[in-house]
Amino acid sequence: MNRFQTALCILGVLTTMTTHASETACPALLDHKVRQLAGDQVDHLCQTYQGQVVMIVNTASKCGFTPQFDGLEALYRKYKAQGFVVLGFPSADFGGQEYASEQESADFCRLTYGVQFPMYATTHAKKGKADPLFQGLAEAANGDYPSWNFHKYVLDRNGALIGSFGSFTGPSSSKLEKLIQSALGG
Repeated sequence: MNRFQTALCILGVLTTMTTHASETACPALLDHKVRQLAGDQVDHLCQTYQGQVVMIVNTASKCGFTPQFDGLEALYRKYKAQGFVVLGFPSADFGGQEYASEQESADFCRLTYGVQFPMYATTHAKKGKADPLFQGLAEAANGDYPSWNFHKYVLDRNGALIGSFGSFTGPSSSKLEKLIQSALGG
């Protein structure tokens, strides 16, 4: 084997090692592929949001807590440039308070509350029905499953759960905002 062939062989091994390392570096709580709301595009949460502070929320369009969309959008806009993102997941698990059509859900969020943060496909968040993302979040939160709409899970830049907040803790909560600021390094 000449030097050129040896160099190509080494390069191939290094590429394989780097690819494997980047695949295994994905935090488990972000290692999910989810479809965007009312669309066909699928995002791998790890590839899209790794290194950011992430808040994951189960939302509903026809709930008493629905006005929290305003506060969630305000947090997103306030801290987006610092590496913060809110991810909304509509769910009809609690009182059937979500539209049957994802397009209706998407239009409602955008037109009524001006939601610009990423929204994903309607999902299940309730204990016993939770999809793998919400099951993993609840398990990381010592069994703290959403008991209603607008439960908030906060992950740090490493993808580790650092907070779980029920519906009554609104986006304007000083405790929640302090946690976000701390996770952002400010």
